[in-house]
This record gives sequence, structure tokens and C-alpha cells, in this order.
Amino acid sequence: MLLATVPIPPSPDFWQQAVRLLLRPGQPLGQALQEQGGSSLDFSGVQLMVPAFSHAQNFKAALARELRRPYIAPRINTLSGLLAMQPPGEQAPPSESERLMQLYAQLREHAWLKKMFSARRNADLLPLAHTLLALSDELTLALLPEIRAGAKDVAGADAAAGRWTQALAQLLEPLAPSAHGMLSDEAALVWQVWKSQLDAGDRIVQRFDAMLALAERASLPLVWVSPTEPEPLDAAFLDAYACHQPVRIVTLDWNRQAIAPLHPLYLSAWSELVREDDGAAPDGDAAEHAPPSRPAMPILCPATDLENAAVQSAQIVLRWLAQGKNEIAIVAQDRVTARRLRALLERAEVAVADETGWKLSTTRAAAALAAWNDLVSARGETNALLDLLKSPFVFPAEEGKADRVMRIEARLRRANIAGDWQALQAAFAEASDPQDLQWIITLAKQAARFGGRKTLAQWCDTQRALCQALGMEAALREDGAGEQCLLMLDEIAAEQGGLQDSFSFAEWRALLNLRLDATSYMPPISDRRVVMLPLNGARLRCFDAVLVIGADAAHLPSPPQETLFFSNAVRRELNLATRATRQRQQLRDLTELLCVNEEVVLCWQTLQDGEPNPVSPWLQRLELKLAQHGQPPLQSVNLPPPPRKLTAQSSQMPAPSAPALLPEKLSASGFGTFLACPYQFFAARMLRVAVMDELSDMPEKRDYGSWLHEILNRYHEHLRDHVTPLAARTALLAGISEEVFQREMQQHPAALAFHARWQKVMPAYLLWANEREAEGWHFAFGEQAQSQRLAWTGGGIELHGRLDRVDQNDNGERALLDYKTRSAASLKQKVRDEDDHQLAFYGLLAGGKMEHAHYVALELGADKKTGDAAAPDFERKQQMLKQQISTTMQQVGEGAPLPANGIESICQYCDMRGLCRKGAWL
Repeated sequence: MLLATVPIPPSPDFWQQAVRLLLRPGQPLGQALQEQGGSSLDFSGVQLMVPAFSHAQNFKAALARELRRPYIAPRINTLSGLLAMQPPGEQAPPSESERLMQLYAQLREHAWLKKMFSARRNADLLPLAHTLLALSDELTLALLPEIRAGAKDVAGADAAAGRWTQALAQLLEPLAPSAHGMLSDEAALVWQVWKSQLDAGDRIVQRFDAMLALAERASLPLVWVSPTEPEPLDAAFLDAYACHQPVRIVTLDWNRQAIAPLHPLYLSAWSELVREDDGAAPDGDAAEHAPPSRPAMPILCPATDLENAAVQSAQIVLRWLAQGKNEIAIVAQDRVTARRLRALLERAEVAVADETGWKLSTTRAAAALAAWNDLVSARGETNALLDLLKSPFVFPAEEGKADRVMRIEARLRRANIAGDWQALQAAFAEASDPQDLQWIITLAKQAARFGGRKTLAQWCDTQRALCQALGMEAALREDGAGEQCLLMLDEIAAEQGGLQDSFSFAEWRALLNLRLDATSYMPPISDRRVVMLPLNGARLRCFDAVLVIGADAAHLPSPPQETLFFSNAVRRELNLATRATRQRQQLRDLTELLCVNEEVVLCWQTLQDGEPNPVSPWLQRLELKLAQHGQPPLQSVNLPPPPRKLTAQSSQMPAPSAPALLPEKLSASGFGTFLACPYQFFAARMLRVAVMDELSDMPEKRDYGSWLHEILNRYHEHLRDHVTPLAARTALLAGISEEVFQREMQQHPAALAFHARWQKVMPAYLLWANEREAEGWHFAFGEQAQSQRLAWTGGGIELHGRLDRVDQNDNGERALLDYKTRSAASLKQKVRDEDDHQLAFYGLLAGGKMEHAHYVALELGADKKTGDAAAPDFERKQQMLKQQISTTMQQVGEGAPLPANGIESICQYCDMRGLCRKGAWL
């Protein structure tokens, strides 16, 4: 039987030409007409294979236009669809997960592999196993027909091995002898993996056997439609089929003789469209001259940045829709910009049918699973915990979840807890809502289940149990991507097969990430007016208009992907796709797109990260060829943003009034905020706008101050309650300090610096404290919360705070002491400042029962001593402050404005500057 090719140059009427050629006498469809004598149009005796089911509609529409009367269509299918209709084989091929983990289990046993590929742990070899399997499949696809053909001939039995040896020689020849050993090891590894996979259980081998069996049972003439030349497996199938029935291969014709008359301009600009051995152009240099009337050229759309590219593209698509175009293609070379474009179109209520899909790992559902694995890996690290709790799939049915998560986050940030399950549970042991602690306990129990080694099925069961415990399963089932994640877990468990090896959590996590990254998520398609697809997805298809996103040098042609040591020379020897063949095919896809579609817009970013981003070199060569032929350059489009009417408003200093929001309580720091800037007080204390504390592994000065408060309070309470000689006090203070700092250094090792800092201050502080005791002052109490009601006519406010320390002498006088991690000299300057109100405020808290007040320095001065700074006129300052608070708070309660009149030193670090927007009105 004959096997013949029906080549057709790329053109908008490809399918119409294909139908006409196939209806000619001697062709499958024409032969069917002749056998029926033209009385009926029954083509069901012909088998038609198309690349995708969407092409079947194109063929049937072209056939209907040609025949212009009812007909029975050929049997149309794809090769995969036809193979799926065949009886399954006796031996099911191993699943991808089983295959991958079997190879990985073998690789991790060899320490030399970890050294060769710089793997720090076993799990780092999993991507290597994935790459080796991909290489093995690629080799099988390219060499399996040759191996099968050679198996029938003893002389050709080692054809694959010989080709491998020749390819390796090509690689090693230009290299230094010292590099031969490493590359030989890599070559041996790939060769051994490939040979181990090449058996009757291999998926590709079984598919090839099914193809040959299908060819053996061939009973109908075959029409094979493909935009590219058949791959080796397909070519072997077609050869086998042609031994029983006629075969016609309908494909695009990229020969020079076919392209030159129709598209001389493109052939002149892109000579690599045809092979180098395709012969010279007809009529000498005819291809070097553009035709008098050039075909429709693409339109360029340069954009300054990503957002501008997305906005320009969205406006182009919306304009096409307004013009009545209902078949619009978006070719997504730049997936980042394409994602932004899709969001803009959906905002405009335009659905985008994505035929490529997105990596499942980029969905919110997969992010929830990844967040849990990150939390387990980080052993309860706070940021990982918060990321998990903020997922909409975690505890979705919990009432008031947002408030609870915010409360948990505020507590952890305020306490600066970096992580660890025990520290997390201790932080919520005294939480006001016991459910907060229950959440942490539930997560800690689930995390404990993710230890040890388990089989793949056991890991899947553990992951599913987690989803049930956190209420994730129901939420995932309601989400399309979430449902796909659950199905993937079930598939991994079912695909374990005979694999009984156990794996650690790190290995399971690496496998899950690989599967999520390799799986595509296809959103449901409800409207196909706008279709998003890759460049090769537009083959043999015609659209009303096409928009190409990413027509820059970084995306067109696509960047090459080299695998391990497989250089282009090696790939060429092994009959694998090389960088040149990939780029030639992509250039052909682009050329077909331009030849078939009348309106094509090419968009790209001219700047990326502040650097120029040039247009694709293919387009630069096309523009150069146009200039050489004296033709006008490619047109450009730049749509201005849609007009918007904005009302101009003069900016002025905000001065809100909110008498109903007067706080019920006022602290010393709160009143200090009011004095610094009334607007800051309004935003922070009345509106309660708060900025979350940043988690840090480095303790801050406020942490150091709180540790010293605890140390000194415990020390002086011990002196008050127990008679302690002077000689023993140094050891007592050192022991308490050591206990507190050791506890903190377990959580924050960087606290060691503050520990050393306090060690230098302790002797000076003990000297000062003993001298004060010798003057007759004794510790009364410390770290005690106090409050006092301050009333005025028609209202009042409660002053609250915590007193660091109160001393008392033998005369019954009391002194208020406030610790400061500053030197005595700076504190003496502070008390002389009339605006300093802190000690006076604490005096009011104590009900005016304090005769003296001091700041106590906990830092060494220039004289290597500590000390204190006494507040002058303490009684008068208390009365003045009392009157000031009463007057100002009463005015706020009566509606006085709260202007943003803080000075620059205050505004520089103000968290509320984004609200008052100082700088816009000043």
C-alpha cells in the first residue's frame, strides 16, 4: 500500500485546500466517491486523524462548503482517542509517581550522586530523578522505532548503543581530559536509567505496541493531518499502517518552492524557515525581492512596563469585541503579563477561555497545602503559621475567623515569638478566648503526625486526615482547583502499586511540590469568544484577530532549556530536538500565525526593571527587510487610557472632630501622642488604627527593658522579704539575671549581646542601689498596675498605667522610680524639659501620694556609673498636668478639632502619615 504526503503551504484556506485535494481521484475521499458512483456522499469508510478535536470542526465545515449538500463524515479521531478505544494491555504501566519514586529510591542509595550534583540531602535528588525520567522518555520517543527495527537484524541490534557512543564522543572531543571523567559518569547514569526504563512495562513502549497493533488491524484508508512532520513513533506507525491500507499525510509545506511565491517577504527575512539542504530559491534571487503589494503585516504595540502592556492589550481586545469579532486569540508568550491581562478582562466582565491552563501549584488551593508543609518544615515558625491561618481553606466554617486570626497575629507579634510549637502554646495559655489555644494545639498535634518515614499511601492518608482535622476538605471540594488537589492525592495513593519503600517528610514534600508544579489546572470555560493559548496551540486555526503577549527578545523565541550535559551536538547525534530545530519550529508557528490571520498585534514591554527590553530579533529582521525593499515600517498602535473625569479638590491639613470617640482610658504614652500630634492621637487612640509589630529574630531595646524590669523586680522583692547581706547581693542579682537571660536566649540567641551589656551595668547598679538603701530608702513594691479617675464637669477619663517601682523611707515618704535604659546625664536633661510629663502622670496614677519621683539610669555614663535624676517641683507638675489633661480631653469630648500639626521629627517616623498625607497639603 502507498504512503504519500499532501503538502499545503500555510494559508487561511488550509482546510479548504486539504478537502479539495483529498476529493481528487486516487485520494481517499475521491476514491470513496468513485466507489459510490457519486450517488451518495458517505465517507465513513475513511479514517481521519487530526491533532486535536477542535480541528475536526474545521475539517467538517470545509467539507460542507465544498460539497454543498448533506454527507456522512469520515471517522474523525485523534491518535490518543483511538488508542483509548482499544482493549487495555495485560500489564498496566507503572504510574508516574511510582516510576519517579522507584528511581529516586535507587538514586538516594548512592552517595557519589549527591556529591556529583551538590545535593545536600536526599530530597535534593528528587528533581534529578524527574529530569532523568524526562530524558529517558525523550530518548525512547526518538530511538524506540530504530531499536525495534534493529532487533530484527543482528547487525543492527546495537544501533542505539553505537549512536550513543558517537554522541558522547562529539561531546568529549572539545573538552579537556580532566572533564571526561565527570561527563562520562553523567553519560553512564543517563544510559543506565534509560536502559532500565526500556522494558515491556514502560508507558511509551506500551503505547508504541498499541499503535503497531492498531496498524496491523487497519481496515480503512487513513488521512493523517498534522502541522508538523511526524515524530519517530508516529512515522513508524504510519509506515506500518501503509502496509495494509493507503495513508495520506496532510501537512504544512515549508519547502522553498512552496513558500517563495506566496510569502517571499517572510522567506527573505527568515531564511531558516526552510532547511539549509532545501535547495536554492527558484529564479535565482526571486525570494530576495518583496512583492509589489505586500500581505497584511502585524501591528506592533510597545508598552513601557507590565501594567501598561496589560492595559494596552485589554483595550485592544475590548475594541475587537466592540467591532463584532467573536473569535479572538491571545498568544501568551509572557505568562506574567498574560495573567494580569486576564484579570483586567475579567474585571471588564469578559471571560477568557484558557486552553493552556495554569500550574496547579499557582492556585490558592495548592498554596494552602504548601503552606501547611512549610509550617511543618519550619517547626511552627510564626510567619508560616500566619500564612496558613489566613488561607480561606483552613478552618473555613469558624465564625469570626478573620477577627481570631488578627487577634492571634497581634499577640504573636506583640510578644515577638518567632516560632516553636511549645512557645506558641505557652503564648496562648492565658488567652482570653480558649479557642485560640485550641487552634494551636490542633495544629501541633497534626504536625506531630508528619514525622518519621511512611509509604506514599500513608503520606496521602496523613495529608487527607489533616484536611479533615482543619476543615479543609469541604472547602477544597467546593473549589475547582481544590477538588483537583484532592483527586491528585487519591491518585498518588492509588498509584503506589508495588512500591513499598518508605520516605521522609522532606521527600514527600518534594514529590508533592513536583506533582503540583507538573499538573495543569484548567478553569471551566463558559465563553470562547476570547481564547488564551500558546503559540503552538494556534496551528491550523484561523481567528478574527490575534494578540501576541511577549513579542520581546526574552520571550520570542522562547529561552532554550538545556538538560544536564545534553548539548545540541549530542542531541543532534541522538536524533533529539535541538535548540535550532525548536526555534525553527517556533518561527514556523509565528509565520503561520501571520499568514493565516489578517489582524495580528504584537505587544511587549520596552522596559523591564528599568533596563531596555528590545523587541524580538525576528521582528527586527522583518523591519530591516522592509526598509531594504523601501516599504513602510510596521505600524504601531498605542491606545490612550479611557478618559476619566476627576473633580479637583484643594488639599488642606486634616483636622477631624470625633467627640463620640473619646477614649475611656488614657495612658502616659497616649497623652504623649496627643501632645506630639492631635491627629496621631485621633487615628491611633480614637480610631484604633494600629500597625502590626514586625517579627524579628533580633531582640529590640524594648525587649531588653522588659527583661531588666523583671530582673530588678524579682531582686528587690527578694531583698524586701529576706534579709540579705551586702556580700551576697551580687550573686543574687547575677543568678536572677542568668535565669532570665538563659530563658530568653533559648528563643532569641541574639539576646546574648544584651546579656553581656547588662553584665557590665550590674556592678554600677548594685553600688547605686546600696547607696540609696543607706540613705534610708527601701523598696515598697514594683510592677504594679494603677488607675485613677479624672473627672470634669459633664465627663471624665480613667488614667491607667504600670508603676515600675515605689520606694519608701523611714519618715513614711514615698518616691516613684521609673527605669530607663539610658545614662544618668541624659535623664537629668530629660527632667529639666518642661514638656516631659511621664513622672507627673505616674504621680497622678498613684493618687498624688508620691512626694518624690526619679528616673533611674540602667546604662553606664562617661564616668562608668549609673544614677538617677530627680524631678524638680514634682507636686506642681502633677497639678499642672492634671489641669492640662482635664482641659484638653474635655475639649476633645466637646468636638474640638484634632489637627495634624506634628513637627517633622515626630512625623518622620509616624505610622499614621499615610492617613494624614502630610506632604500633599504642606
